[in-house]
Amino acid sequence: MPTFDNPLSDAAEASEALRGLAHATRTFDNPADTYAVIGDLLSGVRSLRQVFDQLAITHLTHQDRAFNDAGDHEIGAGDALAASDELHQAGSLLDAAIDRLDAASQASGRIAWHPVTTVAEPVQRYVSVVFLQGDEADRVLDQIDADGITAGIRHLQRWDYGNETTDTALAHGHVYDTVPTGALDWTAEHGDYVLVANRHLGQVSLLRKTILDTDTSNEIDGVDADIAPARPDDPPARHAPSTPSAREDAFAHPFRPAHISAVVRDRGLGL
Repeated sequence: MPTFDNPLSDAAEASEALRGLAHATRTFDNPADTYAVIGDLLSGVRSLRQVFDQLAITHLTHQDRAFNDAGDHEIGAGDALAASDELHQAGSLLDAAIDRLDAASQASGRIAWHPVTTVAEPVQRYVSVVFLQGDEADRVLDQIDADGITAGIRHLQRWDYGNETTDTALAHGHVYDTVPTGALDWTAEHGDYVLVANRHLGQVSLLRKTILDTDTSNEIDGVDADIAPARPDDPPARHAPSTPSAREDAFAHPFRPAHISAVVRDRGLGL
C-alpha cells in the first residue's frame, strides 16, 4: 500500500507493481480489459510526470549541499544542475506519451469486443454396423476362411445403411473412440470398416469409421442427458426382424462383452 509520505517505500512499491503489470499483460483472456489498463496507465504516467518535475526541483533546491566524492562543491553543484535538467527533459518526453495514451484510451473505448467463435473440429469415431453370433457368425467366419477377410467384410456391409445406421448408433450410444475388443478377439480393416471376430465365442461384428463434429461426439460420450438409453421396446432398425429373434434367449450370454450385448438386444440384428 502507498504511504504518501515515504518516497523510498512508494518508489520501490511502484517499481514492483510495474514489474507485476509487465508480467500480467503478456496475455489477456478478455481484450475488453485493456481499456481499464490503459486508463490506469494514463493516470500513472501523469503522476510519473509530476514525480520527474518534483525530483528536478529537489536537485535545484538542495544544490548548495551537493559535493562530489572528493568534497568538491562546484562539481557536485554542477551535477545537481545537470540531473535537474535531464529530469525536466524526461518529463517533457512524457507529455508526448500522455497524449498518445489518451488517444489510445479513446480508441480502445470505442471497440465492442465480440466473444470468440468456437469452430467444432471433426473427430473420428467407430460406429457399430452389425453384430452376429452363433450359427450366423460361424457362417461369416467360414466365408472368411474360404474367401478371405475382404469377402467377409463386404458381406457384412449389407447391414450398413449409411446415415440411418449412424443415426441409430448415435441414438443408442453405440459409437466408440476406439475399436471395442475383448481379450480373444481379432480385428481386420478394409477401407473404412473394421471387422471384430471371435471364433471361440462365435461372434462377429462390423464397425465403420465415421467423422463426427465435436458437438455430436460430446453427446455420444454420455454427457448429453437428453439422449435416453436404449430400451427393449425401442423401434428396431430397418434391417432388424419385425418379430422376436430365435436367439433372444442368448442376450445374457455370460462371456459376451457388455457393449456387444447392448447392440444385440437393442438392434436385433441378424443375417
